[in-house]
Amino acid sequence: MSGPIKLVLDCVDPLALAEFWAAALDYTIIGSVENYTLLVPTDGSGPQLQLQKVDERKAGKNRMHVDITCSAIGGEVARLEALGARRAGDEIGEHGMHWVVMHDPEGNEFCVCDGGQDG
Repeated sequence: MSGPIKLVLDCVDPLALAEFWAAALDYTIIGSVENYTLLVPTDGSGPQLQLQKVDERKAGKNRMHVDITCSAIGGEVARLEALGARRAGDEIGEHGMHWVVMHDPEGNEFCVCDGGQDG
């Protein structure tokens, strides 16, 4: 039987990136050991996020990414930009859902989406 999942994100500077993801997801930084920094949801629900130090910088598109679901995409995009994220393009709409692709401070893609809340 398997337990809860943990997401692992490779990055160059786990401590610096932990500050961004903790604020972006409302997670708490538990601590760091050697090349790893662990974050957990502040409210106790959801997967853990482990940041793993690697030597190489990100190259190419992520094979998996985080979706941050919210009711007001514009406000959430602005909040995340203030934390250091960058918008990758304009809002996209498809199949009743809308989202904006963004990059965290190290260039990892993630999306801010409405989860189809308007339709």
